[in-house]
Amino acid sequence: MRRKHLVGVVVVIFLTWNLLMYYMLVSKNPGKIGGVSVKDQLRNLQGDIERQLSHNSELLQQLRKFRENERAEKLDEEIRRTTTPRPIRAEDTIIPILLIACDRTTVSRSLDLLIKYNPNKKRFPIIVSQDCGHKPTADVIQRYVGEYGIQHIKHPNTSEIPLPWPQKKFQGYYKLSRHYKWALNQVFHTFNYSAVIIVEDDLDISPDFYEYFSATFPVLHQDPSLWCVSAWNDNGKVGMVSEEADLLYRTDFFPGLGWMMERSMWIEIGPKWPEAFWDDWMRHPDQRKGRACIRPEICRTSTFGKKGVSKGLFYEKHLKFIKLNDKFVPFTKTDLSYLSKEKYDPYFAKLVDNTPEVSVAEAMSGRRSNMKALKILYSTKEEFKSTAKKLGIMDDFKAGVPRVAYKGVVSFMYKGQRIYLTPPPNWTGYDVKWS
Repeated sequence: MRRKHLVGVVVVIFLTWNLLMYYMLVSKNPGKIGGVSVKDQLRNLQGDIERQLSHNSELLQQLRKFRENERAEKLDEEIRRTTTPRPIRAEDTIIPILLIACDRTTVSRSLDLLIKYNPNKKRFPIIVSQDCGHKPTADVIQRYVGEYGIQHIKHPNTSEIPLPWPQKKFQGYYKLSRHYKWALNQVFHTFNYSAVIIVEDDLDISPDFYEYFSATFPVLHQDPSLWCVSAWNDNGKVGMVSEEADLLYRTDFFPGLGWMMERSMWIEIGPKWPEAFWDDWMRHPDQRKGRACIRPEICRTSTFGKKGVSKGLFYEKHLKFIKLNDKFVPFTKTDLSYLSKEKYDPYFAKLVDNTPEVSVAEAMSGRRSNMKALKILYSTKEEFKSTAKKLGIMDDFKAGVPRVAYKGVVSFMYKGQRIYLTPPPNWTGYDVKWS
């Protein structure tokens, strides 16, 4: 393609030179040359040059298209290379902990637990990425750099983001999203890690936090229908979870609050990362693409941060009641292959189908308390919200997906009994208008 373009350029130069020679000849000898008028010969030569220029323009367009296709092929190859599952042992992959920090000096509480429960600091290096330029917080983090060898990186851009008046109140969300993008680019593109566990500076972790992510990483890596592992259960309040600390689920809802993803996922979503509200953006079908996350029955993280960009949203009435697991579950010695889509989906469908159906009033009455589990149907958004409020679970939707739902089913405990809040048998999928 380049050779053709060069040939075209040479031809144009040659024809242009001829045109100049003819012009000089005409200026000295007006009239006819070789039986053809000089004016006609010049006109013909000019036409040849214009046709050659047009041809060169087409060659340039083809060259640009070729280069674009070449770049696209390289990107596709990079995605294929990083997304093709390969056999892997849990202990083979270094998975850093990325702690997102800003201006909380209580980041020390999170760091103390991350260090306390870390079974292998070479396999789980801790990186603190700080935004805001808050010196008291930076001083706290620096103490851990010297004593424990954690890595402290600082977001270079702490400037205010120009926003129109209606959006100014969301400045914190815009800054947080900007910080996330920079920090994740550092992890995957600068430090070249192949996976990451992301936490924020207001999270406590359970004693088996690292064990949980160690065991679930191979499942995430091998199953293309999964795109994250989360430590969080949105309905994980005391009294709403069972005592089965080893119980894990698939969920269509992106939970966040302590979560793991692979480099291949960042290559996919990083270039289109949103300016704000990154977690809700993750929950949209354009990003999720029908993929699921793994989440626990009992949370492996809990938040102590009432202060933050959400101004304590949900904290007083919900988040502070979340139960943090306090038992060590040896997940790495457990077969978690049941979480693969091909095994989990038929098992979960059969489990819910075989559960007795009751009304909300009947479930709340306790008359069927002898049953291990009960099923309550909902057909509309209003029915779901009404039932959720009566039973005490989160009643909101994100891009049409209820919190913790899988295939539309929300699983939780009510007065010691398992409840499946379930869509009708003819359910065909989530409705994004349910938001």
